[in-house]
Amino acid sequence: MKTSNPVLSRLGQAAERERAAGYGPYGPAAQPGYGQPGYGDPYPTAAGYPSAPPAVQPMTVDDVVVKTVTLLGITGISAVAAWNLVPDAMLRPIFFGAAMVGLVLGLVISFMRVANPALVIGYAVIEGAFVGLVSKLYQEVMGFQGIVLQAVVATFGVFFLMAALYKARVIRATPKFTRGMIAIMAGLFGVMMINLVLSFFGVSTGLREAGPIGIGFSIICILVASFSFILSFNEVEEGVRMGLPQRYSWTAAFGILVSLIWLYIEILRLLSYFQGGDD
Repeated sequence: MKTSNPVLSRLGQAAERERAAGYGPYGPAAQPGYGQPGYGDPYPTAAGYPSAPPAVQPMTVDDVVVKTVTLLGITGISAVAAWNLVPDAMLRPIFFGAAMVGLVLGLVISFMRVANPALVIGYAVIEGAFVGLVSKLYQEVMGFQGIVLQAVVATFGVFFLMAALYKARVIRATPKFTRGMIAIMAGLFGVMMINLVLSFFGVSTGLREAGPIGIGFSIICILVASFSFILSFNEVEEGVRMGLPQRYSWTAAFGILVSLIWLYIEILRLLSYFQGGDD
């Protein structure tokens, strides 16, 4: 089956190869007559019948939901642990290190489309530490009391709103929407990386400071992060429709986790601006 999503196209091709090899729900192992003389393995088993390759179960929406909840739980536990175990003196260097490691690991998973539970879970642990330390920085060190709870409520509120809009087909992941979102997210990522490099040399662009430019940029990031859920929901829907192997539910859950973390950090930052701070 065809899809406008280039990532799903590659995953769909991989699924087709697996099915053609007989390891999917539609491959030779699942066809009538498979295992009979002239159809299967020429090497008979002790019982005189050829052995069929193990069937690979296709992923379902429930698989993605379970994986997403699991990753959120791991992220939350890691965040709480980092908040309570990392001393304030080491807070900034450790959260910066976690951010860099998480960024690299996230790029590896995203571009290689690695459906590896260990890597995805490792990402959740590292990003959990990052989220926990950033949250502690804003609430305990910078003194924005209550900001973490506000950001959490707002983040999940936006998530469920986008899920409802997608289910009602108010917003749809058309080919034009998908291409536009991918281009915008790539552009924002490039701008943020350039801004980060410039900050190392003491150059301030105002993008990450309290003020009209910083507030405007954060609002743009929040809107894009919110609409990125539409891409994730469409990826899940089309992945199920194409019969992708069950292990790709980890990849789909990873995409949702990335959007949730990005949205949370941007909301946290925006709330701090309105309370009179920047970082």
